[in-house]
Amino acid sequence: MNRRNFMLATPAAALGTLILPTASLSAPAIITNTSQILPRHTKGPRIVICGGGWGGMTAAKYLSKLVPQAQVVLIERNPTFWSGPMSNKWLIDIVNTDFLNHDMLAPSIKYGYSLVHAEVTAIERDKKTVRTTQGALEYDYLILSGGIRNAYDAWFGNDTYAAEYTRQHFPNAYIPNAEMFALKNKLKAFKGGTIVMTLPPPPHRCPPSPYERACLMAWHIKTNKIPGKIIILDPKPTIGPIGEGYRAAFQELYPDIITHVPNARVREVDPFKKHIKTTAGDFDFDDAVLMPPHQAADMVWNAGLVGTGTDGKPTGWANIDPRLFTAKDDDNVYVVGDSMGFISDQFGHYPKSAHVAHAVAKIVSQNLAERIAGKEVVPVLPDNLCYMMVNGDPQEEISVKFEYELDASGKVLQTQIDMDVRTPDLVKEDFQWIESRFNDFL
Repeated sequence: MNRRNFMLATPAAALGTLILPTASLSAPAIITNTSQILPRHTKGPRIVICGGGWGGMTAAKYLSKLVPQAQVVLIERNPTFWSGPMSNKWLIDIVNTDFLNHDMLAPSIKYGYSLVHAEVTAIERDKKTVRTTQGALEYDYLILSGGIRNAYDAWFGNDTYAAEYTRQHFPNAYIPNAEMFALKNKLKAFKGGTIVMTLPPPPHRCPPSPYERACLMAWHIKTNKIPGKIIILDPKPTIGPIGEGYRAAFQELYPDIITHVPNARVREVDPFKKHIKTTAGDFDFDDAVLMPPHQAADMVWNAGLVGTGTDGKPTGWANIDPRLFTAKDDDNVYVVGDSMGFISDQFGHYPKSAHVAHAVAKIVSQNLAERIAGKEVVPVLPDNLCYMMVNGDPQEEISVKFEYELDASGKVLQTQIDMDVRTPDLVKEDFQWIESRFNDFL
């Protein structure tokens, strides 16, 4: 769509989505990121949600339900919703594309919130304004649910050419969805050789999922009798979470394919010569899945809400109240999902998973509804659950569960429960889990 040739639908028509003008409109206005879009159409507050992933879409649905007098606006740059969970299984065709890829317009109409497909370009908290490629939106409350950014600068500094070359040729496929298609095509075309897979240092998106990806790629290599190997360069000293389950899978299912290298923190990457230096040694590769460090989404940085450590350097993650999920510098801004920062000195961060994003989005929606109604806000703790497939035939999975509670001082404590024995029963539970979540917000 030509950005200079559209008009915004009225609330009675399409709830904030974009429609083409009629032929009689001969001189459409030029839209810039300073133009105001979506005029207020309610007397209630306007809640703007940036990011339409698991957290953003869940918050949009529940805020529309819990605060019916509010104007809820969801901004998302992608035209469709793409699920990260199950995407590793999609790489080897356990699920198809339609299982992951979903329409976003239908839920917005169903639940009554406005949907704007645009890129967030700036957040001016002093003016309570979000600027996008489609124009500007004022807000009363703001929810940032942008997920992660790939911090290639940790490897390449200001060398944007090397970063872009790495992204194009060795995609890590942790941000939907073009890179995921690229990785799948690479796997299908793989004829043999050594694949190096770097793991980001903690905290990173969905902690157990890189190991799942390695297992399913190895299953593809084994099943198709491809002369290939996968070297996992792990900055951690041991596999985790679900360490025993993954260790058994590596040794029993893929002993000739997967090599796990612990304490392999990346020192230098040369994507052109296909060479990587780590604290555990140097490695050449024929192909690679190069996962740089993960950080909070760009929008959190643009909003000036990234925390700083005791050394005065950015932590890379949003500085939030660990119980209310509001930004510590601005309680009119909430952060949900992967961008959330430090929670507890016992475990650091909540797992950066879809389950947590969904749970926290529901909690924030309830908190904000209580706040708008003038009621006492009751903090609630989330939980977490992750299922990971390690074998494609027979289909078998392992899983990990995290439970949270408060100690006497009010600190959040985490209990981790690893289910290390791979079983088909967990596959069934996995599909039941994701179907229940999809049915909740799609």
